[in-house]
Amino acid sequence: MQRRTFLASFAATLAPRLTWADIGAPAFLAAGKRGEDFFLHGLSASGASLFRIALPGRGHAAAAHPVRAEAVAFARRPGTFALVIDCATGETRHRLAPPEGMQFNGHGAYSLDGTLLMTSEVVAETSEGRIGLWDTAHYTRLTDWPSHGIGPHEIKRLPDGRLVVANGGIQTDPVDRTKLNIPDMRPNLTLLAEDGALIDQIELLDLRQNSIRHLALQGDTIAFAMQWEGDPAEPVSQLGLWTPGTAPVLCPPAAAEAFTMQGYAGSIAATADRILITSPKGGALMIFAADGTPVATHLRADLCGASASGGTFTVTDGQGAIWSADVQGLTPLATDETQWDNHLVALT
Repeated sequence: MQRRTFLASFAATLAPRLTWADIGAPAFLAAGKRGEDFFLHGLSASGASLFRIALPGRGHAAAAHPVRAEAVAFARRPGTFALVIDCATGETRHRLAPPEGMQFNGHGAYSLDGTLLMTSEVVAETSEGRIGLWDTAHYTRLTDWPSHGIGPHEIKRLPDGRLVVANGGIQTDPVDRTKLNIPDMRPNLTLLAEDGALIDQIELLDLRQNSIRHLALQGDTIAFAMQWEGDPAEPVSQLGLWTPGTAPVLCPPAAAEAFTMQGYAGSIAATADRILITSPKGGALMIFAADGTPVATHLRADLCGASASGGTFTVTDGQGAIWSADVQGLTPLATDETQWDNHLVALT
């Protein structure tokens, strides 16, 4: 029986892998809940669900392989699963587990050629950040690097192979996510070389309670979204811009809208000339010019998932709607019974 299982597994590794084009060229991946069940969806550019794959619990973000029709679905942190899913068949090819005493932290990214997967992780007891490295031939663990911060969340691979890490700065209880160090938190943005070496790092020294959580790339600039853990009566920017080698720039909204986001940016996306952030707490999204100048605010309950593809923004909400967003407003694309979760991941 063991020999038969081995041969079947070996044959599967030799079988040609389908590409995203082979399964309908989905534009986005999104996790969601329908009834009491959780799924990972592949969505078309118009918001139609091209496939729906069951998950064992609530999903957070996904990472899409750059070539193969394969994705890693991450659990909402603290991570209890990271599933490598064949999106053509719905089969779970691998169930990843970090080393003992560590937890996944909701996000991952592939290398440009797809041979490596990098995962954001923490040491459970201290929230010390690590970046896990996996060989994607068989998804074996290779090593891990320090993230050079506490509580890394989203990570993004730059086109030249470098990796940017949003270290949120918050130490949490490994079981119930209680925040343990709010008065002393120190979020940062860290830039790593292809071999994990530290290249650059910035902190928001005057706003140490503004947790850096999510990232979008806009040419050489890294746009970052933040969640304020300080006095809610203090108006604080939820968007920042950083070009490595320079100081970060904070991008406040218009004065009349200083509290619209309620101190919380849940997702971020960028096109060549616009940046969008969403707030499920505020029931709003804001659009900024490339230099951080605010240009539009739109209201919609429970908006969070956001992505950019083909120069346009697509956003999702927790009530099942998918929208196209621009400076003029929100245009409905599709409505589903699925309660969309935090993130919408573009495949292109």
